[in-house]
Amino acid sequence: MNDATRKQYVARASIIKAMAHPTRLFVIEALEKGERCVNDLTDMIGADMSTVSKHLSILKNAGIIGDKKSGTSVFYHLKTPCILGFFGCIEDVIESNMRQQGEVLKSCKARR
Repeated sequence: MNDATRKQYVARASIIKAMAHPTRLFVIEALEKGERCVNDLTDMIGADMSTVSKHLSILKNAGIIGDKKSGTSVFYHLKTPCILGFFGCIEDVIESNMRQQGEVLKSCKARR
């Protein structure tokens, strides 16, 4: 693997890593519906504000979300809504895995 290819994979992995938490996945889906302030997200998630802020910071640093100030509030939005297409792909993998597990289970039961 050459240096340019390695850098590409490192960049991809850092974005995937930023999304690799249930709360951050929730935030991404919540922002699909429109921008939200940290207070709204804190209420929706049911965690303390510092925890939610940390999750938002990780997503922002990865370039997945952006923010804008309005008065004393900060509103977050998806910078790259195409990321939601990745969720569909993940669900296809889950479905495929379930199908395979079902086939294994059938095979196990048939041997009884």
